[in-house]
Amino acid sequence: QVQLVESGGGSVESGGSLRLSCVTSGTTISRYAMGWFRQAPGKQREGVAVINNAGITTVADSVKGRFTISRDNDKNMLYLQMNNLKPEDTAMYYCAATTNGFYRTCGVYDYSYWGQGTQVTVSS
Repeated sequence: QVQLVESGGGSVESGGSLRLSCVTSGTTISRYAMGWFRQAPGKQREGVAVINNAGITTVADSVKGRFTISRDNDKNMLYLQMNNLKPEDTAMYYCAATTNGFYRTCGVYDYSYWGQGTQVTVSS
């Protein structure tokens, strides 16, 4: 059974940084495309950044230049480095995976496996 568990969320002031981590169990992630998504209260879940099995990344315009996605296949880990955080980044952040390893899309419905989320709160 594939399980994803996020960690690293918290509360920071505007301009601060956080690093989210996601560990996967039940499979090896090397063949998967992986991504980070977020959902703010009252809003739809949206893609933040994804990385496919070739290491090619796609980053949403709203976070480009501030967020970096990376993966360590040997450790079955996915990361999201978030710098210069803004209040509008406040949301629950989710890790997700798809066996369509070549995917570079941020489409929510393209991903089959999801973690439970980690909360990020940015105060002004």
